[in-house]
Amino acid sequence: MADPSDSSPVLPQAPGAPIRRLPSGIDEGSVFRSLFVAYPDSLLLVDQSGSIMLANPSAAALLGYAEEELLGLNVEALVPDSIRPRHASYREAYGRAPRPRPMGTHMELVAKRKDGSEVMVEIALSPLQSHGLPFVVAAIRDIGAYPRVKQALQRARYSEHLAQLGRLAVDTRDLQAVLQQVPEIITRALEVEVAMVWLLDGNRLEFRVASGVGLVPGEEIGAHVANRPDTPPGFVLSQGRPVVVPDYADEARFRVPAAYIDAGLVSALAVPLSDRGRVIGMLSVRSRESKRFGDEEVRFLESLSSLLATSLQRVQTEEELNHAQRLESVGQLTGGIAHDFNNLLTVIQGNLQVLEELPELAHSSHAQRLLAAATRASRRGAELTGKLLAFSRRQVLQPVAIDTHALLHSLADMLRRTLDQRIRIEIDIAPGHPLVMADPGQLESALLNIAINARDAMPEGGTLRFRTEICEALPTGLRNERNNPGNNGTTHFVAISIADSGTGMPDDVKERAFEPFFTTKEAGRGTGLGLSTVYGFVTQSRGAVSIDSKVGQGTTVTLYLPQQQEEMEEESDAPAAMEELPGSEALPSGLRVMLVEDDSEVRKVVEAFLAALGCEVVSAATADQALSVLDAGAGPFDLLLSDIALGAGMRGTRLAAEVQQRFPQIAVLLMSGFSSELLDADREVPQSWELLRKPYTRSDLARAMAKVLAGRI
Repeated sequence: MADPSDSSPVLPQAPGAPIRRLPSGIDEGSVFRSLFVAYPDSLLLVDQSGSIMLANPSAAALLGYAEEELLGLNVEALVPDSIRPRHASYREAYGRAPRPRPMGTHMELVAKRKDGSEVMVEIALSPLQSHGLPFVVAAIRDIGAYPRVKQALQRARYSEHLAQLGRLAVDTRDLQAVLQQVPEIITRALEVEVAMVWLLDGNRLEFRVASGVGLVPGEEIGAHVANRPDTPPGFVLSQGRPVVVPDYADEARFRVPAAYIDAGLVSALAVPLSDRGRVIGMLSVRSRESKRFGDEEVRFLESLSSLLATSLQRVQTEEELNHAQRLESVGQLTGGIAHDFNNLLTVIQGNLQVLEELPELAHSSHAQRLLAAATRASRRGAELTGKLLAFSRRQVLQPVAIDTHALLHSLADMLRRTLDQRIRIEIDIAPGHPLVMADPGQLESALLNIAINARDAMPEGGTLRFRTEICEALPTGLRNERNNPGNNGTTHFVAISIADSGTGMPDDVKERAFEPFFTTKEAGRGTGLGLSTVYGFVTQSRGAVSIDSKVGQGTTVTLYLPQQQEEMEEESDAPAAMEELPGSEALPSGLRVMLVEDDSEVRKVVEAFLAALGCEVVSAATADQALSVLDAGAGPFDLLLSDIALGAGMRGTRLAAEVQQRFPQIAVLLMSGFSSELLDADREVPQSWELLRKPYTRSDLARAMAKVLAGRI
């Protein structure tokens, strides 16, 4: 048994263990005070009213107070305002029945520091009432110091910053605003010094700095870096996956720019930025700490890259849609204008032809020169309306299988004779000489338009290169329902590219290149309809067209046209449009014609044409008037010549059907200045009906009449 006269304090012991006492001369109070001060957790001794009686240095450090400031402070001051009422109720209940509460109860507790900031904690409570003391010892531990908690908090912070970018991407349609915010979000989330967004140029030869924070000299916004494996962005592209640099001093995979070392940068992380599986750029971050980036940072940057790529895709898709809608609206407008122009040109050309044949002018050389000049001008007007109709995709096309090898070599021979001799022409044809389905005249015209633009972009000479290759499908960015309906991957395309080494286009010009009447040429050197007609022709041919251009490095225009999968037909099966048509001599004498035309000026011109051809003409302005004349027994007619669009009443196609039902022997010739009407009619009306496009000459009218009358039963 222990000697009761021995006053040495007894050390804590396990049950059944021998009793041990402190060595003689060591004060028990000093030991426990030292334990209180040295204990790593924060310790507070609190009385029944909640006032702090003692606090150790760990508590002062955790809570941001001096030790003496904590003494006498009520614990309520350490509780966040939002939960203070709930905490007061809990402390009151605990005071009535104090009990030990150990650490690790997984209660979400928060302590408030002196500066108002908050820290996540765990708290153990040890009441001393059973020892006769009216106090509670609170042991407080910062759980943010736990590795697993640190990781969870880090992930939560990363998720919040990802959500921030997601909200920005949804709220704004401004791609530049999104790009500018990304580096700022990265630097806040990762707490690093440098963050950048790199975008790969269309030619994939250079990276451009799109946005950044903490940029070093030589990598300012808009700066370009070569896409080579020995450059930081080029190396990431060559790897196609995230790249971590623990320390630039040990990096041997690529050349580290001296500016990085001069700025004190030590470690780095970069991830590719991909669009539909194709790398289009890179996100990179750098730090002045070595080995700064691990798996969590890689996952965060990859998630951010994926979100940014999705945002870029959406903005690009919306821009393409808006651009297509603008072009569609302009196309509808120009198509309508072309229709009105064609009616006006029919009047002008018709009256000019009548004037040419007047006896009093036939022998006047001066008058004939004036008439010839006016006729040439009207023909140019007709060509202009043809280009407008081409852009609006309302022209009538006759697609056939075209040998690209023969076409391009023939075109190149012509260009070599006509272009500046300093321009070198090269041709690179895909193996097998692929055939395309297109209107040969329109395709040749489109290629010629592009070649002329290329010539103008190379005033000092250069290289003009034609190239073809087979594509299994249209490029993703060019695909839409109009030019690729129901394809399902069964249609292949031939890409015909025309590249020059000229001055190139800035982005703002490239964006408007397909708009009609937009031109950068001097006044009088172009109408601005060259590329717009190319756009209309290719789109109507169920293909697509793209432009890749950079100032000082030239321009490449690529036409994607459907590939002909079958062998070319024999020449004997050539389109009937190439056959010789009979002229006015084939028209029978005394021909009776019912003319229906709502435009009075056009009607007068056509009446004059018909009279000159020896026809007897009865005219009407509407379908109802024409039917009334026929029903009144005006006698049999040989031909119904009607415009398709007849104002607000019955259309010409319906009128023709009604007339043929009543008079089966009458021939039908329809006319229109709107090519889409002719195109629709060509699909809908009987083959025995003939279609005539305005403006037309008297000879054109005579040939069309002869053809339809020759086919009459």
